Amino acid sequence: MVQVIPATEVIPVILCGGSGTRLWPLSRSGFPKQFLVLSGDDSAKSLFQQAVERLNAIGSPEIQLGRTVVVTNEEHRFLVLDQLREIPKVKATLLLEPVGRNTAPALTLAAMYAGEQSGGEVDPILVMTPADQTIQNGQAFSKALQECISVVAADTAKKTVAILGITATAPETGYGYIKRSGSQGVHGEYTVEQFAEKPDVQTAKSYLENGNYFWNGGMFVVRASTWLAALKEYRADILDTAKTAWVARTIDQSADTDFVRPDKELFKVIPSESIDYAVIEKCPSSSQFAIKMVELNAGWNDLGAWDAVWQVGKKDEYGNVTSGDTLLSNTKNSLVHASSRLVGTVGIDNLVIIETADAVLVADRTNSQDVKSIVIQLEQQKREEKNLHRKVARPWGWYDSVDEGERFKVKRIQVKPGASLSLQMHHHRAEHWIVVKGTAEITNGDKVIMLTENQSTYIPQGQTHRLANPGKTPLEIIEVQSGSYLGEDDIVRFEDNYGRSK
Repeated sequence: MVQVIPATEVIPVILCGGSGTRLWPLSRSGFPKQFLVLSGDDSAKSLFQQAVERLNAIGSPEIQLGRTVVVTNEEHRFLVLDQLREIPKVKATLLLEPVGRNTAPALTLAAMYAGEQSGGEVDPILVMTPADQTIQNGQAFSKALQECISVVAADTAKKTVAILGITATAPETGYGYIKRSGSQGVHGEYTVEQFAEKPDVQTAKSYLENGNYFWNGGMFVVRASTWLAALKEYRADILDTAKTAWVARTIDQSADTDFVRPDKELFKVIPSESIDYAVIEKCPSSSQFAIKMVELNAGWNDLGAWDAVWQVGKKDEYGNVTSGDTLLSNTKNSLVHASSRLVGTVGIDNLVIIETADAVLVADRTNSQDVKSIVIQLEQQKREEKNLHRKVARPWGWYDSVDEGERFKVKRIQVKPGASLSLQMHHHRAEHWIVVKGTAEITNGDKVIMLTENQSTYIPQGQTHRLANPGKTPLEIIEVQSGSYLGEDDIVRFEDNYGRSK
């Protein structure tokens, strides 16, 4: 039984960044992998939702969990919010980064927030994990984190950081390593002797044979004050600039979720650095702070490439992992994912085939980590397939661009019950709306009309307009745009429920 030191508050912290490149085309920069539903313990939940539930499962009579903190990009806030609403028992605060600055500034925001929320009465312990990993054994994960909490809580000097060291099962060259030393402590912890960078194959094999090296999965337990003190010691420039941006923050509060925004221009000044490089790797050779490691053997995977998704997926008798509408013949050891249509395979082995509505990836499974080369080409060609899917999530619902050509575009739009788009206008296009499901409340200039199924209206170019769903069921319309320019940036917002108006 884990002996937990009582009388402290524990704050779950989810770092939810990511550029959405390694699992393209299912993952995009506007919809990175942590929001995907992939193979794992619970295929009905995204990686982000699994991370939230895992951290909130470590509570006990001795471990009092505080409000979950999610550090994410401003552009992903509504994806996070929508997925959190599917976990109603969890209340969260979203710390919104205007630009990515790596994990050290992200954890610093969480530490400053947690310290302020405690009012100085307690020094909360932060339990931090990335949002894009999978764990097969949730009980083992909870036990290891509880042991880490005990290690940190027992240090009255507040100089200890606990890290999970993942049992190495193969000579992986894509992970950093942790080397432990000494004997096991009362809470199952070891002293960390050093951190090792991603090794070559021979070095990785020697690590595996040694037995004292573990993968670094980037999961830490630390008091808020300890992290800030260590950052002051090793990277005061990050701490000082983060504090300046934090002081100038703005806050949007709601019943279930708070949005906290550091000042955008001041945040851009913060140096971009990882937790490991900024602080953690400096601690073993210093007398100021101690790094302790608790072993985690729970079927961990960071799903860093499509091959990793295949590894953790449920395989058929021929070693295939499939998702969606697929038909396989004489196919072995392959990953086949169909998002929008039937995908058939004949006579293939060791391939990855990922189909979406606007892109298809075919790759040798052992080279699937090189998908980034395709993403680089997309970026160089300024193609939208790098950033967004054909179907795009919005805070009010979604739209799907089903067809387009010269001077026209056709969209299918769904609006959630009670939601509405912004009051807006377009300089370069007119729009025709046809209601196919539900009831639409439409502002068209100075008129407000109600339309139901099979009814339509026309929005002239330059006309102020708004689409809303006053009903209790989803509203669906077909929108036909026509004009000289049909880009998403031809929107002037006058009023908006989601803070996007100028």
